[in-house]
Amino acid sequence: MRGVKKILIVRTDRIGDVVLSTPVIKNLRIAFPNSWIAFMCRPYTKDILEGNPYLDEVIIYDKYGRHKGWFSSAKFSLWLRRKKFDWAIILHPTNRVHLITYFAGIPFRVGWDKKCGFLLTKRIPHTKDKGQKHELEYTLDILREIDIKIIDKSLYFPIKEEKERYIEQLLKSRGVEEDDLLFVIHPSASCPSKRWPQRHFSSLIRLLKEEFYPKIAVITSKSEIVYGQLLIEEHPDLIDLRGRLDISSLASLLKRANIFISNDSGPVHIAASLNTPVISIFGRNNQGLSPQRWRPLGEKSFYLHKDVGCKKCLAHNCNKGFLCLREIKPEEVFDLVRKILKGDHLE
Repeated sequence: MRGVKKILIVRTDRIGDVVLSTPVIKNLRIAFPNSWIAFMCRPYTKDILEGNPYLDEVIIYDKYGRHKGWFSSAKFSLWLRRKKFDWAIILHPTNRVHLITYFAGIPFRVGWDKKCGFLLTKRIPHTKDKGQKHELEYTLDILREIDIKIIDKSLYFPIKEEKERYIEQLLKSRGVEEDDLLFVIHPSASCPSKRWPQRHFSSLIRLLKEEFYPKIAVITSKSEIVYGQLLIEEHPDLIDLRGRLDISSLASLLKRANIFISNDSGPVHIAASLNTPVISIFGRNNQGLSPQRWRPLGEKSFYLHKDVGCKKCLAHNCNKGFLCLREIKPEEVFDLVRKILKGDHLE
């Protein structure tokens, strides 16, 4: 291990996955204080990594843009070869990253034995689909397999001052004062098996306004604006930030929020990393997709999940109309919000 001068961490999937991988960076830095540590990610997750004090470099791999196609990926691999990394720690298996790191000539490549896993020099049996532990623990297992001690499991998100100022000014322009109670709601998610009904969200908003008189902001990505449309139509006083925020600005908004209420999605883990109280609504009961693997982490993180007796979860192919989601009632989420705000002891 003494000769390890340059380490490349690779994770090219989604927002929450990258946030949950940030403890890998710190634990590697503790183990290798003088090594050069880089992180290879997709363009839209770079804000999670840029500004991390334990990283030396963020490398962008854009498989849908400038690196689209095998020829461009091969050129990227040759460019990576010139950086002369000693190790590649591949946190999420894909055919492309295994091929890229192989052709980059990185001598030691560790990761999960899946999707061209034979290209790795150290393969770890892939059992994540069984969901026996949290994704964070699976990720740290890769370090454990190469005898790196886990010292710190805390998540990290770099807050940028200019984004905080932007959010402060944006909220002020929407009538939010410094002492106002601010709730942020995220009614979208990447697939229908994660989306709590919009009608439920709308009913929840009604309950929150009647009891707490908060300011409420609604967020979604640009591609998922439609999943907040009913809320805006039924509650025109909401602060509509759908599709308006980049990840760094979103983090600053979540840092300001008193509570974040969301479907199971990446922003849940951003909020948890900032110690913002968060409620995540879960539907799926598949072993690898359940809260046991994907719940938000931290003392102020909570989730709601109903087992409606499905023998096998079909996820987005559900033939019960996503009953598990519909069975989580607005009143249950509201009661949890009340307990959080009162500071009640919650298990």
